[in-house]
Amino acid sequence: MDEKSATRDRILEAAMARIKHYGYGKTTMAEIAADCGMSPGNIYRFFEAKIDIAEAMARKHYAAVQGELAALARKREWPADRRLRELFRKRLHDSYFLLEESAKIMEVAEVLHRERPLFANEQLALERVFLTALLEEGAQAGLFAEADHTFIAEMLQAATMKFSVPQLFSHLTLPKLERELDGVLDLVLNGLYARQGASSATKTRKPEVAPA
Repeated sequence: MDEKSATRDRILEAAMARIKHYGYGKTTMAEIAADCGMSPGNIYRFFEAKIDIAEAMARKHYAAVQGELAALARKREWPADRRLRELFRKRLHDSYFLLEESAKIMEVAEVLHRERPLFANEQLALERVFLTALLEEGAQAGLFAEADHTFIAEMLQAATMKFSVPQLFSHLTLPKLERELDGVLDLVLNGLYARQGASSATKTRKPEVAPA
C-alpha cells in the first residue's frame, strides 16, 4: 500500500470512529483531520467534502460484504435454493446488527440514500452478477425453471429491498424480520422451481427445506 492509500485509510478509520460516536451531522472535516493529526486544509487533498468520506466508507464496507455474499453464492456443496436463502439471511443479519451496534451509522445510510442515490444502484448491480450466476446454476441443475435470470435477480432484489437496510424501512425486531424474509423467499422460490413435465430436458430436484 502506498502512502496516499494509507493516508486515505487512516482518514476513513478516523471518520468511522468519530461518526459512530457523534453521528454524521455533528462530525466536521476539521475534527476528522485533527483525529488524523492533519491540518484541515490537507484533508481536502483526499476528499472534497464530508459526503465523499461517507461514500468511501460505505464503498469499503460493501466491498467486504459483497465478497462474502459472492463466496456464499459459490458454495457448491449446498443446492442453489439453500444458498439463495442463506445469502439473503446473511445480508439481513449483517446489516441489522451493524446498525443495532452503532445507530449513528444510520445517518450515513440516510444521507447516501438522499444525496448519492446512484451509489445504491451500483451496489445492486454488483449483487445481481452473482445472483444471476446462482440462478443460472440452479436452472442448469434442474432445480429452477429456465427463465431470464438477470430479470429474476432484479426482481429478487426488489422483493427483498426492505431487508437490505432493515432499520431504514421499519422498526421490526429481528425475529419478525426473519419471519417476513422467510415468507417472501418461500413465495419467490415456489415461483422459481422447475415443474415436472415443464421441459423434457429438465429434471427437478427436491426443493431445499428452510431450517426451522
